[in-house]
Amino acid sequence: MPIAPDFTSILTQEWTVNFLQCYPNGYLKPTELCNLLQLTAALHAERGGISFTDMQVHDQAWVLSRMRVEIAELPKWRDVVTVKTWIKSLENSRSIRCLEVYLGDRKIIGCETFWAVFNTSTRRPESLRLPFDHFELFSDAATTVPVGKIDLAPDMAEVGQHVVVLSDLDIVNHANSVKYLEWCLDQVALKTITQRQITSLDMNYMKEVSYQDTVSIHLDESATELTFALKRADKACFALQVQLA
Repeated sequence: MPIAPDFTSILTQEWTVNFLQCYPNGYLKPTELCNLLQLTAALHAERGGISFTDMQVHDQAWVLSRMRVEIAELPKWRDVVTVKTWIKSLENSRSIRCLEVYLGDRKIIGCETFWAVFNTSTRRPESLRLPFDHFELFSDAATTVPVGKIDLAPDMAEVGQHVVVLSDLDIVNHANSVKYLEWCLDQVALKTITQRQITSLDMNYMKEVSYQDTVSIHLDESATELTFALKRADKACFALQVQLA
């Protein structure tokens, strides 16, 4: 697809929170928040001519490698939020994209994401084969702490398993990144999710998970922190760290 006539290097997009996206307490689910962030990033890539459709000419796609979300406040049902996004760095096979969520004039969420270019035929990373010089890069940070690596304890307790089903798959033919988060949060007590504030989410994606793969879910927890690992054949494919107020 050609670069959109209204393309800008900073995109702002409004979203209205609907009831299907909320927990019983009326607040936006963290998984649905991540969906909104992912959709906004995809929209910006599409307008800039580096979308999934554009990249598939070269058997390429963007895949999420790491993500950090800092949450001051979650929006609730019927809120209209504005998501702002820009690219912090982009070279060869790697890119850092920043996103912020505003409720009115107040920034309530900041996010930093680390993406890699992935060949959908070889299932290996490679350099982006599309032009991107028209994207202006901005060094502004959206989070107080940059996206980083999660250290996993060797003796985490197994708390569940999940078999990847059709509804978990996305257009790249593997489990969508938000599904990993969903499988982990489904292991958390309802009261913890609905009565305590999640202040940050850190996610590391190490290996893709495909249809009918079985993953085991492991947890290490303290009073204010939950650390999850998803493993396939005893090898970690995803790590999640949840900070609670």
